[in-house]
Amino acid sequence: MNNIELVGVVGGGGVIQGHVLFEQIISKKNLFGAWREFSKGKKNKKDVRQFAFDLEENLIDLYTDLRAGSYVHGGYTDFIVCDPKRRHIHKASVRDRIVHHAIHRVLYPIWDRAFIFESFSSRLGKGTHAAIAHFERLAWGQSANNTKTVWVLKCDVRKFFDSVDQSILLEVFSGKFDDEKLLFLLKTVIRSFHKNPGKGLPLGNLTSQLLANVYLDGMDHFIKRVLGVKGYVRYADDLLFISRDKSKMEKITRVVEDFLKNKLILDLHPGKTILRKWMSGIDVLGYTSFPHHRLLRAKTERRMLARINPLNWASYASLLKHCRGHGIAKLLP
Repeated sequence: MNNIELVGVVGGGGVIQGHVLFEQIISKKNLFGAWREFSKGKKNKKDVRQFAFDLEENLIDLYTDLRAGSYVHGGYTDFIVCDPKRRHIHKASVRDRIVHHAIHRVLYPIWDRAFIFESFSSRLGKGTHAAIAHFERLAWGQSANNTKTVWVLKCDVRKFFDSVDQSILLEVFSGKFDDEKLLFLLKTVIRSFHKNPGKGLPLGNLTSQLLANVYLDGMDHFIKRVLGVKGYVRYADDLLFISRDKSKMEKITRVVEDFLKNKLILDLHPGKTILRKWMSGIDVLGYTSFPHHRLLRAKTERRMLARINPLNWASYASLLKHCRGHGIAKLLP
């Protein structure tokens, strides 16, 4: 084992009797609930319609396979999206995605209680705007009403989803749950995809969002509990640190880099580690944040103006509500 210091990762409850959770995951009630959750907004898609045609029989067959331990995860279809970053999406079958939802419905509440408050990605009641608002509250507090210089360290984990070590992730679950059936099911899902041998999580699985937070939770607790960092925000693989002490920020960079490399076999992106004064503006999740205002990131603005049309203008107008965007708004239809 990698001897990962998973401080607090079990939520203070130690090992959980996984057989209870396994029964909850594979129960017919949960599988039907997972179907309803998954199928919202997708019922006109061909593969979803085909599954729905014999819905009860298909779900009972799935239940039978899960109960017998004979469930096998299928392959993936892949495609590229630009949102705006170019991303390689891998989509599982309807049957497998129902399993992902079934797992997420049961395990998410358990892990969510263990996550630190400052983790904002893929969590109920969180999200990008909440992350930005929390970052600005922390920065404003450090600035003592804009009378002190505040330094912001921004880091990005290099190729995070492609680089997640599946063995380390499975060790985390082995330390949390004591049931072989549950662990085997999780292993089946985690090992269903790899970018390189034993590495990677597919962008497209609902479970990948939870697994990403589980994988980085040990780092979060290390930063908060061991290093004692108060000014910290994480959204997916974006890390933000806030402090008046520039030298402290420089030290944190080295310590976090060592933790990622030695414990999680990850690297910080060398070209995306930025240390600058808040008053100079810092890119935070699509916006540029300053002490007294927030602007839309220049790249986002250019993309928006190039793509604006009568069908999407409302969503872009909503985006501008969260920043100083009056001048841009005048350009909208």
